Amino acid sequence: MLIDTYGRVATDLRVSLTDRCNLRCTYCMPEEGLRWLAKPDLLSDEEIVRLVRVAVTRLGITEVRFTGGEPLLRPGLVSVVERCAALEPRPRTSLTTNGIGLKRTAAALKAAGLDRVNVSLDTLRPDVFRTLTRRDRHQDVLDGLAAAHEAGLTPVKVNSVLMPGLNDDEAPDLLAWAVEHGYELRFIEQMPLDAQHGWKRDGMITAVDILASLRTRFTLTAEDEDARGSAPAERWSVDGGPHRVGVIASVTRPFCRACDRTRLTADGQVRTCLFAREETDLRGALRSGASDEEIAGIWKTAMWGKKAGSGLDDPAFLQPDRPMSAIGG
Repeated sequence: MLIDTYGRVATDLRVSLTDRCNLRCTYCMPEEGLRWLAKPDLLSDEEIVRLVRVAVTRLGITEVRFTGGEPLLRPGLVSVVERCAALEPRPRTSLTTNGIGLKRTAAALKAAGLDRVNVSLDTLRPDVFRTLTRRDRHQDVLDGLAAAHEAGLTPVKVNSVLMPGLNDDEAPDLLAWAVEHGYELRFIEQMPLDAQHGWKRDGMITAVDILASLRTRFTLTAEDEDARGSAPAERWSVDGGPHRVGVIASVTRPFCRACDRTRLTADGQVRTCLFAREETDLRGALRSGASDEEIAGIWKTAMWGKKAGSGLDDPAFLQPDRPMSAIGG
């Protein structure tokens, strides 16, 4: 097992397939983009599948989430999903995406064995979408969501970040829209993972703000905290159910004590936490001929050293050097 000194066991693997993205969200990267990883530095499809196999068959991983950057930009995505979904014991598989390109790939991903998707959408207004993402692709995201739902990649979850002065008034509208379409909405507090290091605690839209806004239109009933387990989102039933809404309060209400995640970057580095400043190299071991057992041992050692928390509540907190697009969501 991937156990740490605090007794937490990692069963959820987040695999970044690329650091590239076809949007330029203001809370993630600058308008001109970033310097992408060189192709030789990226794990190959074979290397990704091998590391996932080690995690599943030797280290107790039961859920694999493919992330980016934007994972739909990875040419071998469908094949990687198919090979990972065929592992024994079979892991649950999911994908976090901006939804652009999902319209043309949803059916193939479902056939390959993908179980569900999380799609990022911060606004229902095309003009605000252009401002937030610096791209005119709002309809593509809506089409991708519909295609995922039709393909059976359910529950389709929608991730939304609210930004002051841009979309901070949209929480009730987003929830009404999600309920209408059968999507499960999750609001995520803006996290200090932007490439520009411009994040500020003061002025951010918090979980308290989000819930207060939602309650102007909906009755929210908190779900049993015990049922939450290691899930990052606190969840509420909407108007008595069956629809639900979640809030991931990584900054103001961190959930580190129940964390069950381990992360693999697109260039083969293990990260024990989204906000970690240290990484452990698996790519080097892979390419130097290490056995599966040796790779598993390196991974175990990395996770044993996982810190108690993210450190976000420490006034001396320092952002990771890597932005979200290079870490994986």
